[in-house]
Amino acid sequence: MNSNDPEQRSPITRREALAAMAAGAVVASTGPFIHADDKTGSKLPIVGEGEHQYECIHDWCQPPASVRWLNTHGVAVDSEGLIYIKHQSGGPTPMDTIVVFDPTGKVVRSFGKEYHQGGHGIDIRQDGHDEFLYLSDIHNRQVLKTTKTGEVIWKREYPKEANLYKNSNGYRPTNIAFGPDGGFYVADGYGSNYIHQYDKEANWVRSWGGTGKEPGKMTTPHGIWLDNRPGREPSLIVADRANARLQYFSLDGKFLSIVEGVLYPAHFDIRGDVLLVPDLHARVSLFGKDNKPIVHLGDDEAWRKEVLDGFKVRADPSRWKPGKFIHPHDACFDAEGNIFVVEWVDAGRVTKLRKV
Repeated sequence: MNSNDPEQRSPITRREALAAMAAGAVVASTGPFIHADDKTGSKLPIVGEGEHQYECIHDWCQPPASVRWLNTHGVAVDSEGLIYIKHQSGGPTPMDTIVVFDPTGKVVRSFGKEYHQGGHGIDIRQDGHDEFLYLSDIHNRQVLKTTKTGEVIWKREYPKEANLYKNSNGYRPTNIAFGPDGGFYVADGYGSNYIHQYDKEANWVRSWGGTGKEPGKMTTPHGIWLDNRPGREPSLIVADRANARLQYFSLDGKFLSIVEGVLYPAHFDIRGDVLLVPDLHARVSLFGKDNKPIVHLGDDEAWRKEVLDGFKVRADPSRWKPGKFIHPHDACFDAEGNIFVVEWVDAGRVTKLRKV
């Protein structure tokens, strides 16, 4: 476990760590603008610039009565337009960790009590005529492939073949990326900071990385994605979160390059030639195919300082501001180019950014 990561420490220590982090990690930015509400207060805030403007619909959906959000960690959209929200879930009584909504925000189904206290990454993959969920469970320390209604196809614990772990205690997988050959990659973001590659039959192939700051090493490789945007050689991009950078690797694990210009990157999605990066430090970023920033949605230096000062805002919804983010943990596009953002806050929050 990475004791320097704010998500992974005890509440008192996390507050101290994040306050210290804020002093050194806050980056000034001219950032995008936010349109003021009209005098009646009836308009929703708009964030972004130019072709990338979005109407902020905070608390776009609410879970069923049987579920109380705790740390909304993951979001994915399937080919039918259904939105899958995965939260950590907490308390002594297990509750469903995955809630599925239709495009209007109506609950369709929920499931996943077995991932109680461990709900984290979720992504969807087409396999033949069907789609499947790929899940990361940080409590049970495993990754799984399931149907879209939760039936388990397989599950994998830490890769013993890699000879990198004494036991499962050093393994807490956070997210999964899909390879172009049907295989996949697992980021051990809360464990020992390795990337593990598997083939299409879910057999271990290789591992690389480990803890460090030098190129190819990582500290909280929290998010992971296949960057196959047009005009780019397909490669793996990793959100090396606590090192405040993105790292690129070849599909067989060779270090390629580093991208700066992020604060505390959490995960990814891609639409066309745009890379979407939810950033735990209070903003959602869009990068062009050259990996230069297009816009940082919701970015505000003064607000970020408030969010990172003592780690108090995330637990106090009365301090949340329209058009601002607290801790974006995952985000994804839908087919229309809207963006769904989920945040690492105690009460959970799902925001729909409706493309203007």
